[in-house]
Amino acid sequence: MIKLFADGADMNGIIEAAANPNIVGFTTNPTLMRQAGVTDYTSFAKTAIKYLAEQRPGTSLSLEVFADDYENMLKQARIIDSWGEEYNYDVYVKIPVMNTKSSPSYGLISQLAGEGIKVNVTAVFTTYQVVNVLNNLRNDIPSIVSVFSGRIADAGVDPMPIIEQGIKDRDENSKIEFLWASTREAYNYKQAEQCGCDIITMTPDLIKKLKNFGKDLNQYSLETVKMFYDDATKSGFTI
Repeated sequence: MIKLFADGADMNGIIEAAANPNIVGFTTNPTLMRQAGVTDYTSFAKTAIKYLAEQRPGTSLSLEVFADDYENMLKQARIIDSWGEEYNYDVYVKIPVMNTKSSPSYGLISQLAGEGIKVNVTAVFTTYQVVNVLNNLRNDIPSIVSVFSGRIADAGVDPMPIIEQGIKDRDENSKIEFLWASTREAYNYKQAEQCGCDIITMTPDLIKKLKNFGKDLNQYSLETVKMFYDDATKSGFTI
C-alpha cells in the first residue's frame, strides 16, 4: 500500500496531520515555509522534529537545504542530518536535483549517500534525471526520489511513465523509494498507486478529500446541485 505523507510548513498543520494515523511522513520546502511565515529555519525545523519524535515516532520529516553552491549545500545537509540524530528521529535531507545555475547535484548526492545520510532528491522532472539520481544513491541507504508529477502534468506530459521506468530501473532490493510530489488532486493518489509509487505527499486540503473515495456519484451529484441551489438562495438572486 502506498505511504501517505503530509506536505506543509505550518506547525499547527503538522500537529493536525500527526494526529492522523494514516499519515506516516512529512515533507516541506523553503517555499512552503515562506508561505507559512517561517522566519527562523532552525527553530522551526527543530520544533517540528522534536514534536514528531515525541508524538509520532516511526514517521519521517524531509527538510530541504537552501544554499546554491556545493560546499554550503553539503554543510547544511550535514547539519540537518545531525538534528535527526539529536532527537533520535528519521530526518531526510532534501537536495534539489540541480542548483539555480543548472549544475546537477549528482556529485553531492553521491557524497551524502556515501556518508550514510538519508537523502530526498527533489524537483526531479525527467527520466534522464531519475537515471542519474539512481546511479548516485546507495541501494543500502534509505532515500527518496521526489518526482514532481503535478508540475510535469502541468507541462502537458504524463508523469506516470517516468516513475514506472524509474521503478523498473531500481534494484529490487533497494531501499530507494519513489515519491509522487506536487500533487494536484485527490485522484493522483490512485495514479500514484497504479504506477507503483512508494509514497505520495499531499497538502492537508487534498488529504481531506480522500474520504470521498468510494462515494456514490449520484449522491455526490445531488449534494452538488443542493449546494448550488442553497448558495443562490442565500445570495437572494433574482432574474
